[in-house]
Amino acid sequence: MSKRNSISIPKLFLPFFVAFLELLLGVVDSRTHHGDVRVLKDLKNGLDPRSVALGSCLSSWDFSLDPCDHIFSDQFTCGLRCDLIVSGSFRVTEITLDPVGYSGLLSSVSWNLPYLQTLDISDNSFSGSVPDSFAKLIGLRRLSLSRNSLSGKLPVSLGSLSHLEELYLDNNHLQGPLPSSLNSLVNLKRLEIQGNNFSGELPDLHSLKDLYILDASDNKFSGQLPSTLPMSLVELSMRNNQLKGNLPNNVGDLEYLQVLDLSHNKLSGPMLSVLFDHSSLQQLTLSYNNFTFLQVPGTMGFTSKLIAIDLSNNDLGGLLPAFLGMMPNLSALNLEHNKFTGMIPTQYALKAAVPRAHTSSFERLLLGGNYLFGPIPGPLIGLKPGSVNVSLVDNCLYRCPDIYFFCQGGDQKSLVDCKISGKSIP
Repeated sequence: MSKRNSISIPKLFLPFFVAFLELLLGVVDSRTHHGDVRVLKDLKNGLDPRSVALGSCLSSWDFSLDPCDHIFSDQFTCGLRCDLIVSGSFRVTEITLDPVGYSGLLSSVSWNLPYLQTLDISDNSFSGSVPDSFAKLIGLRRLSLSRNSLSGKLPVSLGSLSHLEELYLDNNHLQGPLPSSLNSLVNLKRLEIQGNNFSGELPDLHSLKDLYILDASDNKFSGQLPSTLPMSLVELSMRNNQLKGNLPNNVGDLEYLQVLDLSHNKLSGPMLSVLFDHSSLQQLTLSYNNFTFLQVPGTMGFTSKLIAIDLSNNDLGGLLPAFLGMMPNLSALNLEHNKFTGMIPTQYALKAAVPRAHTSSFERLLLGGNYLFGPIPGPLIGLKPGSVNVSLVDNCLYRCPDIYFFCQGGDQKSLVDCKISGKSIP
């Protein structure tokens, strides 16, 4: 007897295989799940009809055909993505609305879409609060509500979206403290809440071990910068808030950090030396604070990865730190509007004027608004306009005439101002 060929299918994959065959043979009448259709209808009905322009994505949602019928309709699928679930029903897995100014209340919709993975309604005019029913989106991985007119507090229930990886709430009118339940979003990789009215202290987010971008800029956060930040952070931006106090000593433990922007706050104390010999930090912005002195790193900056440093508009005094002119990758340095005194270090002038192998030269060197005195270093005098952005205005430099481009755009301080401040010109 001859042995017949056979296909062995593991029991685990048998339901998927059967569903595929039934769909292929046309014995299953696959339709969008009725619950998903109800949510889609509620979403459209909750919009201001005047915001649904002719020809826009939502104008094609007439429900005369099955929403997820990819075979017989190329209209309703606009803005949707649907997947076939094993039961033979299509389920909505993505809703992305085009940014044409749709307006309405999100809270008018009962968001019972357990298979939804992406909800992107950014760049529209939705108002009202973030719905508590978002907690039903248990499969959600990406939620983008950016640039709308949402207001009110965030619901605590948002912390139940355990699969969420990206959360964009930026540029709305949201307010109040962030709920501590956000610490339950253990899969979160990106959190952008900038451009709102959030207040209070930033909650403990140390459980978010995969979070690599946190942007909480342009809010009203107060208190100190938390010492329990996620160790996975690559970018931390909290500019233009009301943070105060010293930087936490363990900020250097954020070993993957590349961008740190804490400008326009009320931070004080020392600028920690760990920031200037950090193993990965490339951009450091601490301008418009109340820092009073700068700690010199033991490595003198030779191992620093910093490319751009902005320490302007603080209360830093003393001599200009020479080690900043020896950092191998640094190409932009802004120390304007502080209280530095003394002469311009030779290291600064050479880094701006003399190209060197294996190290970056200064493309921007801003030292205006201090109390620097003495002669202009020789290497700077030979610079041609447009070659490097250098500014030495508003200092106590006695030989800085307008014939040098770096002396143009502002006068030097008067002798009286320099003497009153104890920074007399030699």
